[in-house]
Amino acid sequence: MNNNTNVHIIGGGLAGVEAAWQLARAGIPCTLSEMKPARFSPAHKSEALAELVCSNSLKAERVGSAAGLLKEEMRRLGSLCVPAAERTRVPAGGALAVDRDNFSEEITRLIQAEPLITLKQGEEIRALPQEGITIVAAGPLCSDALSASIQNICGEGLHFYDAAAPIITAESVDMRHAFAASRYERGGEEDYLNCPMNREEYEAFEAALITAERAHIHAFDVYEGCMPIEVLASRGKDAIRYGPMKPVGLRDPVTGHRPWAVLQLRKENAAGGLLNLVGFQTNLTFGEQRRVFGVIPALRGAEYVRYGVMHRNTFIDSPRLLGSDFRMKSQPNLWFAGQITGVEGYMESAASGLLAGLSVVRTLNGQPPLVLPRTTMLGALSAYISDHTVKKFQPMGANLGLLPPLEERIRDKRLRYEQLAARALADLAGVIDKELG
Repeated sequence: MNNNTNVHIIGGGLAGVEAAWQLARAGIPCTLSEMKPARFSPAHKSEALAELVCSNSLKAERVGSAAGLLKEEMRRLGSLCVPAAERTRVPAGGALAVDRDNFSEEITRLIQAEPLITLKQGEEIRALPQEGITIVAAGPLCSDALSASIQNICGEGLHFYDAAAPIITAESVDMRHAFAASRYERGGEEDYLNCPMNREEYEAFEAALITAERAHIHAFDVYEGCMPIEVLASRGKDAIRYGPMKPVGLRDPVTGHRPWAVLQLRKENAAGGLLNLVGFQTNLTFGEQRRVFGVIPALRGAEYVRYGVMHRNTFIDSPRLLGSDFRMKSQPNLWFAGQITGVEGYMESAASGLLAGLSVVRTLNGQPPLVLPRTTMLGALSAYISDHTVKKFQPMGANLGLLPPLEERIRDKRLRYEQLAARALADLAGVIDKELG
């Protein structure tokens, strides 16, 4: 391989334009194919690149937050989207929000003006190229034809529906109302955290659950094959107590007896900083999830890093298929980027494109893969999407629960987050000096 190789990028969203920008900055020509305006997904309306289809907010600016740290790391690595967002911002308090039309038009202008990027708008790619290097940056609503082509190489590792339970930080669980144990003492004692409830607590939770507000489902968001916890609960007052909240095989060390019902929390990552609410896939609105699940004593102060969702969201089983550089393990000329990899959020999608682009650059230059420290937000997201220990992969956005804890325990949350960010940026600076300087 050499720098005269033309790289093909499929998809002109946030991930695709970031990948193309990184290649151009390194002097490598690329072709960026975008099916708009010849064809639009059900969610897209604008002909411009990097269209924001939902909120115009790119989340918090404060570096001592997950979203702020992610954007600062991207800025230091030469991001296209972060500076463009800052130039097209609108007032939004502590968040970075943009005029969505101006933002997309600014991105489109920059891509069109770059001589090393050949932009082909109105070109729908229906199958993965058989030759050359390709970065697949198609979004969660990529065309059926392209999805079928991706499925040919991913097999059962391509998911068309995202039926996911909430994920919370381990440190936010009230351990006065939780205990570690596996059913019938099978497996490791630390495999699950159990949140027991007595009869009164369970009935209050069940009543709140069946009356809670549910999210609106769009025609293109239809889900199938997985029952929401609130739908199961509506089938009878003990339905979930005999389902995902069954207490059999468990004994509450506080009472010495089996609980009336129990919610189990399972580790979501190897470090154990994130926990999944087992069996709690849900279509409740985000606010209702916080309110209703907060009725469970152990979760009254829970910090959610990902709410439960049930909607159309095409993504691959990245831990099985991708390395931390977003390169496919079985196809050395194929990279993936964007929400299709299981990163969730505007800037997270852009960040994955940035990293995939950098990875291709290093490959063409004969350099080893760039492995960012897990103490950085970019490194933590890369590690998450390639973590083979994840038992049931769910898409994830940037959150500080992905980072390894500090050596010194700091009780003040704001100070702790600031220290995590300072460590991340210091570690990133070291990599930039050594590998990219």
